[in-house]
Order: sequence, then structure tokens, then C-alpha cells
Amino acid sequence: MKDCFLVLDCGATNVRAMALDLNGSIVARASIANASEPATEDPAWHQWSLDAIMQRFAHCCREVQAQLIDYRIAGLTVTTFGVDGALVDSCGELLYPIISWKCPRTTPVMNTFLQQVSPEWLQKTSGVGHFSFNTLYKLFWLKQHHPDLLAKAHRWLFISSLINQRLTGEFTTDRTMAGTSQLLSLQSHDFSASLLDLVGIPESLFPPQITPGECVGQLLPAMAAFLGLPPALPVISCGHDTQFALYGAGADIDQPVLSSGTWEILMVRSRKIDSQKLAACQGSTCELDSEPGVYNPGMQYLASGVLEWLRTLLGDAQTPWQDIVEQARRIPAGCEGVRMNCELLTHPQAGWEGVNLGTTRGHLCRAALEGLTRQLKDNLARLEQAAGFKTRELLLVGGGSRNTLWNQMKADALGIPVKVLDEAETTVLGASFYGWSGVGFYPTASAARAAVEYRYRVYTPQEN
Repeated sequence: MKDCFLVLDCGATNVRAMALDLNGSIVARASIANASEPATEDPAWHQWSLDAIMQRFAHCCREVQAQLIDYRIAGLTVTTFGVDGALVDSCGELLYPIISWKCPRTTPVMNTFLQQVSPEWLQKTSGVGHFSFNTLYKLFWLKQHHPDLLAKAHRWLFISSLINQRLTGEFTTDRTMAGTSQLLSLQSHDFSASLLDLVGIPESLFPPQITPGECVGQLLPAMAAFLGLPPALPVISCGHDTQFALYGAGADIDQPVLSSGTWEILMVRSRKIDSQKLAACQGSTCELDSEPGVYNPGMQYLASGVLEWLRTLLGDAQTPWQDIVEQARRIPAGCEGVRMNCELLTHPQAGWEGVNLGTTRGHLCRAALEGLTRQLKDNLARLEQAAGFKTRELLLVGGGSRNTLWNQMKADALGIPVKVLDEAETTVLGASFYGWSGVGFYPTASAARAAVEYRYRVYTPQEN
């Protein structure tokens, strides 16, 4: 019987279970829709139901187990979106629901907090950019509105650790999840005493940190029966999905990766970081890599979300993307003078210029693609300065990589090859590397990654 490793991936859109073999191939998979719920206090607020997430995992695990006729599960791991978590008692029961990153209640909290401290100091200390969904603002909101719960809480658990606690009974903090909180010191990688003092919470609220590849514990018998899995499986720590997507994409040190979707997240795996330069860049952040001693500085900005908005604006919501891209392809580079500033969320003068009576839908779409490409070029230059590297090629993953015209435009603008990874499931792939090393099938995660044969489509710069 062959061995496989099981990755449980809790995404904002879907909960998934995937089993991978020793060569990184997916041998079984299952997926079910995931969604936040309206809060009882205010229907405009968003929260997650941990019970519902576990039920969804049970559905997926049972479906995957039925597919694994010739395979034995060697272990499992959990990866999730960042920042979200909850206060729990000593039995792991939630004292308050998980506030979703989509919840608007923390926006005024962030605005108030940033009036009391220097935003530059805050980002330089923590590395993390100013986003209202950060863990810091959730805890600050709880401190303001439910101080009694904070006072009697046993621990704060990030959402991956909440799931791990249900699986094993152990209280832990995934290091890569802590790195998204805006509460860690970028220098020491421990929770910052000065930041905790500002929020008014003790460091003891957080369980000890564990690194990717460490064993959290064994799957409890009752939980094994609930999921339909063998009991006593080793549960290996992973954490924040972004870090494992980077590692799963095959990125080496100083090799940037662009995850292109509704948002584009441009990140690099770097051993050094100038936090002051990075903090000066709007939309910047820095998280902790899956590998100790490595940082993930990055930039994020609205990307395909701009194109979706444009498609709706033009009444093309039902038109296939390929047809819209072909209209843009027929417009020459430079878009005959039509330009677009795509910073719709942050720039007061975002939009088009150079529009005339000859402007077509193709012009508007091409101008959007060119504007987003200029934004990528500017952000990559800022990232290179902050992390002290020079880009030789760009790895591209995500739904935006299916737009072949846009891929070529990126290669042309950057003047370097753009390599589009054929493997779409980089998060679960990266998590499986640490899982295999955690159960001893490979000595290290890098050895597990070396066993995978990556395939790319390469776009090289052209003169046009």
C-alpha cells in the first residue's frame, strides 16, 4: 500500500481536503463551499462558525477517504487564511465567535488606534501593513467591548490552531499565523511587549509558538471517528496559506512570486529586510516565511477585482473573459493614448484619461491591463529596494495567470521572463512538503520539494 499525506485547507471560499503522494501529485480531493455568517449582535458584521467549518472538513475527509483505496494516510496538516482567531477557555471552547477578516467593525478601531501611535513605528516594529482585519484590531475591539471575556480567557488561538486544538487537544500558536497578527516583533519573532501593552493584553494569552513541520499531536479518537479518518494520525503544524503557497510554487530565496487574483499579492522569500523602506510603501507588509530566518516582504493591491468591476460597468458581466481579452489584444500597446490609474481604493483621481469618441471597450480594458502592469512594475521596484535583491524572473500563480495577454504584458514591462506555474494548488503542495518532513518521510521540507518536477509556461519580453 502506498503512502499519502492529507492537507486540510480552510479557505474563505471553500473548505478542502487533498491527499498528495510523495511526488507532490494529488491522489484524492474534495471541496465544499465555505462562508462567514452574520453576527447576532449586528447582521452587517461577519463571523465564522468553527463548528460549521469542522462539519465541512468532515464532509471532505470522508469523501477523500473513500477515494484512497490503495493509499495509507501518513499524517495530516491544516492551513488557513491569516489573522482570524478567537478567545477560548481551558477546554478549548470559544468564549466569543471568530471575527471574520471581512467584518467592518474593526475599521473604526484601526482609525482610532493609528491616531494614538505612529503608523510608521507600528509597521516598522511588526512588519505587517495597516489593514483593519489584523488581529491587533480584533483584540483591541474585544478589549473595548468585552473586557470580561479577555480577563477570563485561557488563550487566544488563531484559526489554524483552533482547528488543531479540536483535532489533538493541544494549545499551540502556528508561527506563520502569528506573523500576520501585527503583534509580533519583526526583529525577535516573539510577541512585542510594547505592542501588547498598547492593546492591554498579556503575552501569556498566546500559547507557545511552533514552526512548520513540528508535530502538534495525534488525532484524537473521537475526532478521527467524526472525520472518518484513522485514529492517532500525527497532526503536523503548518499555518498561514500564503507562506505555503510561496514555498509550494518552488520559489527560492530572492525569487519573487506574484499571486494574481482579485488582489495581486507580490511577495519574495528574503533573508533580509529594510523595514523602514518597506513601511514607506503603501500596501506593503512583511510576514514570517515558512522557513525560520526568512521573511516574506510583499505588496498587495486590487487587480482582477478592477477588471471584474470594469466588466460589470460595461455590461459585460456574462461575456466570457476570453472575448473581452481578444478585444483588448487588438488595441496596440500604449492604447492610443488612453491611460488608467487602477488604484480605485486608495487614489482620489483613479480612472481613465485620454478618452475620446474613438475609444472602445477594447481600449478601456487594455488601458486597465496596462495600468495594473505599471502598478506591478512600480511595486516590484519598491520591493527590490526594501529586500535588497534583483529580480531575474517572476513566478506567476493564481487565476490571473490564465490571461495570456496580461502575462505577456508583464514580461514586456518588466523586461524579464515571467514563468507561469502549471500546478494550481501551490498552497496544499507547500503544506504537504512540511507534512512529509514532519512524519519523517523526507529529512527536510526542501528535500520533499526537490522530489517534485515543476512545469512552467514561460513568457519572455518582446519588442512591441
